[in-house]
Amino acid sequence: MTADVGECTFSTILPAEITVQALMWTIVILTLVAASVNACTLVGLRHSEDLTWTPRYTLLKNLILSDVLLIITHGPTVIYCLYQRRTLSLGNWCLIQYFVGTVCLFNSVLTITCMALERYLYVCQAIHYLRILTSRRMCGIVSITWLLSVCEAVVSMSLLHLGREQGTHLEGHTTFGLLCEPDTLEHAMGNPRAAAIFRKVSGFSVTMACLVSYSFSYVRMYQEARNAVQPFLQVNRRARKTVLFYCVMLLIQLLPAFVKITSDAIWELEGARAMVPSTFPVFIPSSTAWRLHIALLLLIPVPPCINPLIYGLRNREVHQGLPKMIWCKGKCHELRCMDGGNASRNVGV
Repeated sequence: MTADVGECTFSTILPAEITVQALMWTIVILTLVAASVNACTLVGLRHSEDLTWTPRYTLLKNLILSDVLLIITHGPTVIYCLYQRRTLSLGNWCLIQYFVGTVCLFNSVLTITCMALERYLYVCQAIHYLRILTSRRMCGIVSITWLLSVCEAVVSMSLLHLGREQGTHLEGHTTFGLLCEPDTLEHAMGNPRAAAIFRKVSGFSVTMACLVSYSFSYVRMYQEARNAVQPFLQVNRRARKTVLFYCVMLLIQLLPAFVKITSDAIWELEGARAMVPSTFPVFIPSSTAWRLHIALLLLIPVPPCINPLIYGLRNREVHQGLPKMIWCKGKCHELRCMDGGNASRNVGV
């Protein structure tokens, strides 16, 4: 019965086969690109002695780790639902995916905020930079981002379980979505009001804090760059392009958060009208709510794809460090082969 409900809900929401195929292959491509780019960048940073202990790349490794965990839990779940042509069942994996996704998304936004503040210290407080961002403090900052993220997820999960309706079973219940994101999970567990309010307030607050920190940091950096050339009556066009680039990239990174805020606002405004009864023993989301759900599925893998390109491969230090590491590895392998050949010849003599 559950499988029939999931299949019927899926066919009602996504009736066109060509749409299902396009959506599935898009998610597959984004998942593979995100996993490969992040894995290569993380391996390169871990094996580069010049970049490993730099505060900037310590935060970058933290961001990449969050992105990898997110893409591992997000991509396969959506692909499986699209391949099976059914919506996601409410069970242990759904709860695990929701918990890991909440931790990773929350940690990513906090890390991006810390990276903006780190750049501000590097440009505007260069004299005190190394004194402020010591190795111990960087470890503390990374630990705090994970601690806050885990606390957010634990409180959200606790409020969901405490506020769920009586008789709502975790096993066997079918959701209306392809991913265990907050709206689908909250609806499947009876729409506990306390959990929804806490999630929306905390998510909105962290997103706004990230925007404010980013704006402050890059406006101050642009002012410093402009003051450096002002005596020469020139305009620092490179600084302007750099600030514009990172602001556009920030908006792309926060697109999933903006979609979620929009979805939350629609659910608050529409209330019960956001869900319309169907002939099946489940509720089907309105067309607007479902489009936002699909948009969220497509946008979640985008930041993991572009984060290594923005903060890693685009920077001069990584450009210089990664080729050097690859060349050194090839050289060491060649020397080992030569030593092995010489040893063989000596044994033969």
